[in-house]
Amino acid sequence: MIVDIVNLSKNELPKYETLLSAGMDIRANLDEPITIKPNQRSLIKTGLYISLHDGYEAQIRPRSGLALKKGITVLNSPGTIDADYRGEIGVIIANLSDSDFTIKSGDRIAQMVIAKFEKISWKAVDKLDDSLRGNKGFGSTGI
Repeated sequence: MIVDIVNLSKNELPKYETLLSAGMDIRANLDEPITIKPNQRSLIKTGLYISLHDGYEAQIRPRSGLALKKGITVLNSPGTIDADYRGEIGVIIANLSDSDFTIKSGDRIAQMVIAKFEKISWKAVDKLDDSLRGNKGFGSTGI
């Protein structure tokens, strides 16, 4: 699939880093570095604008290395970019560590996955069909 993109950043277009990668790294587009203090969050701009096809979304997800090594994550993960959104892609970065974290322009801050989805219609019923799990709650399938 080919997706239209406008890149107003100083960075290259998002790309797959390996042949079998599902996500493309996206980079910060900043005039000056931003420091996020412990337990704080910040909206980081990317300079990217996209136009997705109907039936697709872009999911913004954390980078696993930043999450494990630095405690940095995407707060509303995964963040969804709808097919009709035309604004700049921004990433809400949260610092869950006990140290300041500085983001510089060009830093890889998140990954973007393009995903197909289905639209549904609701059918109101009085009772749901039975299943093996039934209405057992969280953790009911064991460890």
